[in-house]
Amino acid sequence: MVSSYASAAGLTKLTKEIEDYTPVTQKRLNEANPKDWLLPKGNYEGWMFSELQQINKKNVKKLTPVWTYSTNLDSGHEAPAQINNGVMFVSTPYNHVIALNAKTGQVYWRYKHDNPYDLSVMHNTSRGIALWDDKVYVAGLDGTLNALDAKTGERICQAQIGDWSIGAYITSAPTPVKGKILVGPSGGEYGVRGFLEAMDAETCEQAWRTYSVPGPGEPGHETWKKQGKRPDAWKYGGGSMWMPGNYDPEADILYWGVGNGSPWLGDQRPGDNLYVASSIAMDPDNGKIKGHFQYHYNDSWDWAAMNAPMLVNFKQNGKTVKGLVSPQRNGYMYWLERSDDGEIGYVEGKPFVKNNAFKSLNKKTGRPTYDYDHVPVTGKRVDYCPSLWGGKNWPYESYNPQTGMVYVPANDNVCNSFLGKFQDDVEPASGQFWAGIDIPDLDVYLDDPNKGVGQLQAWNINSREKVWQHDFGKTMNWGPVLSTAGGIVFGAGTNDRILRAFDAESGEVLWEFPLNSTAIAPPVSYEVDGKQYIAITAGYGVDAHWTNSVLADKDESGEWIADVPEGGVIWVFALPD
Repeated sequence: MVSSYASAAGLTKLTKEIEDYTPVTQKRLNEANPKDWLLPKGNYEGWMFSELQQINKKNVKKLTPVWTYSTNLDSGHEAPAQINNGVMFVSTPYNHVIALNAKTGQVYWRYKHDNPYDLSVMHNTSRGIALWDDKVYVAGLDGTLNALDAKTGERICQAQIGDWSIGAYITSAPTPVKGKILVGPSGGEYGVRGFLEAMDAETCEQAWRTYSVPGPGEPGHETWKKQGKRPDAWKYGGGSMWMPGNYDPEADILYWGVGNGSPWLGDQRPGDNLYVASSIAMDPDNGKIKGHFQYHYNDSWDWAAMNAPMLVNFKQNGKTVKGLVSPQRNGYMYWLERSDDGEIGYVEGKPFVKNNAFKSLNKKTGRPTYDYDHVPVTGKRVDYCPSLWGGKNWPYESYNPQTGMVYVPANDNVCNSFLGKFQDDVEPASGQFWAGIDIPDLDVYLDDPNKGVGQLQAWNINSREKVWQHDFGKTMNWGPVLSTAGGIVFGAGTNDRILRAFDAESGEVLWEFPLNSTAIAPPVSYEVDGKQYIAITAGYGVDAHWTNSVLADKDESGEWIADVPEGGVIWVFALPD
């Protein structure tokens, strides 16, 4: 059927209905066939790895663009292309969803969400969609979760998850598990109490909601001390769950990341503050928290632990450990142990960038000892490294089971300082910025002005040593990475706009291609009609734009690339026939 129409909500332009759409089942999500890319990170384990190897180290230098598509939108494009049996779905800033033929780039339909005219949020991006049965699920900046007909883009039903007017807007990709669609809102800078909500995929009705900050009578509530000027700090303590989680189908356990405390200054909310800056294990049927690991207590740096740890098994004392591996925003790489009952144990932690706030980690528990000269407090200017954007922010790392390495998009040598303040003139959860600092007072700088920042690091998960590192010079690296069975690591995210292919074992650059703009979205791989493709969406903006601009303005060497074009374009590459 070929037509052009507006849906009942007046939101979808249909060019061509998708025929013979393949429903997405739990079995397909569990198996993660490499021909598709059904989940934002490729599989439930969160690996960002493709088993496809038609494109490999020997021929990657022949890779060429086969089609592009302009989104006709500005700002930061952070969503991966997600592919189901030859159909590509891409979400964009301002909550558009575009459905395209993954082989040719021809458009099937485009959904444009009806955000309120007076919408005002900190980040107007989207980080992906969820696929389940014959529907596409996309969250809105207005705090909604929307079910779309995969064939036409028409909206079928909608749930109100968060209230954007108080700061609980949504940028996360939803996660489909066992007939439920899970998503959490942002809001850690606005005094919102974080939570994860499960929506019934068929009815759009709430199945359960779990708060990341426990209330009275719940385990962990005692870690929020009732003292000081804010005795009820838990009510607006942050802990936003603003990135998609991972899932262990065998043990039937969810793993989710919990964001920073609110306000940023920990002395205004005494205690360890569970489950802020933690990874938590949850029951997908009811949302019950079964276990946790807190990377740092009483978070005072905005070092959110928003990315769930990858499910990766590794060696420990000659034995295989059912593990969790995570390079965290605080600049440490963690090796943890997962169990079938949901408990999470500490194995080891190592810094991958400079951290001057931690003196050490307890060898048994992983609990850090702090250098209080670098812990932000109210009424004092404090500096610390890495900066609040961390040694690695939200961009996904990748695990390659063939090389046994984790590839980390890192930023070293960036620090910041600010003067902590008590904001008694702003109400928490009021939609106003409530982090305990004034943004104009934030000073971001290089620890060593003569050194670069952006890196791609490769770590062996068993020896727990860094194998190689590529330095990008004076640019930050905001690019998620993809590794493949062809022995390649793909990554972009630097101000030079270049998409690179690295040798997964040595780090040698094998291929480069200049995009229209810096790509801060995850690269993905898929197959159609026996041909392997690499897809990435370029589109500079949000935090990448702000931080790079600040550092470029301070650069006296002239080495920073300050003028980065904006504008979203989906790029698809393949080998010549």
